[in-house]
Formats: sequence, C-alpha cells, structure tokens
Amino acid sequence: MVQSTLTAIGRVTKKAVIGALKGTGEKTQAIVETTADLVKVTIEEVGDFTVAIEKKVEEIVLGAIEAATEVGGDVSMTIKSTVYGIVKAGSEVGADVAKTAVAATEGAIKAAAKAGADISEATKKAVSGAIEAGDEMGTQASKAVRNALVTSIKGAKDMIKEPRK
Repeated sequence: MVQSTLTAIGRVTKKAVIGALKGTGEKTQAIVETTADLVKVTIEEVGDFTVAIEKKVEEIVLGAIEAATEVGGDVSMTIKSTVYGIVKAGSEVGADVAKTAVAATEGAIKAAAKAGADISEATKKAVSGAIEAGDEMGTQASKAVRNALVTSIKGAKDMIKEPRK
C-alpha cells in the first residue's frame, strides 16, 4: 500500500468522506455536507476567509479523492461534490464566492493530478460543481462564479453554458 502524504486536514477529510461514503445511501449529499463542514472548521477565526480556503482546498479535495479511491467510490462524483461543498461553505462564511470557486476548482485539478485521476474529467466535474453551487446561491453569485472560472481555469469556457432562466 502506498504511504499517504496527506496533511492533517487531508487525513481528517479522508476519514470523514470514507464515513460518509460507507454510512449513507445519499453519497453526493454526504460528501457536500462533510466537505462544507470541514471548510467551515478549517477557516474559523481566520481573518481572510478566501486566503484560508485557497490554502486548504487542495488538501481537502485530495483527502476526498483518496477516500473515494480507497472505498471504490466514484472519484468524479467525489470531485464535483467536494468542490460544490467548498464553494457553498465559502459563501456561508463570507468568503468571495468567485475566488472560492476558482480556488476549489484549481485545488481539485491539482489534487486529481496527484491522485492519478483523469485531469480532463476532474476539470469538467470541478467546474460543474462550482457552477451548481453558484447557481444555487442566485443570479449574482452564478454570474460571478461563471466569469471567474472562464477567466481563470483553462478549458472552462468550453464547458460553461449560460445559467437556466
């Protein structure tokens, strides 16, 4: 077995996501809630939420990917759900939703590369997760997330469609 190089937050994420994957029938929602809770705990009492999220997001996504891999879960769904949870949590604690979406997407892509996952699929799922979270927050957040992803994530422009009316 390969020795994990996860940081403390990555190990906590991995254990929490394994529990979520094993303990529920609704895996997507469990991952969203687990990662959102971890983001909130990780950045509590930090002055700049966005910077804190940017620094920890890759560790959180990598932990989630390792968890999915270990229990035979769907890595693509895990990436999408994790990014969604991170963007949602960032919004709830007052972080800049557009910057959080970019950080979560970039972190997911880097984590996927480290884990040996398909980068193209990881990008697609991460962008999709960030957009769905932005859409849920409303028109202004949806536009901000889409604009930030288009200008910051290579290939995102080709994947992003206009929000539903």
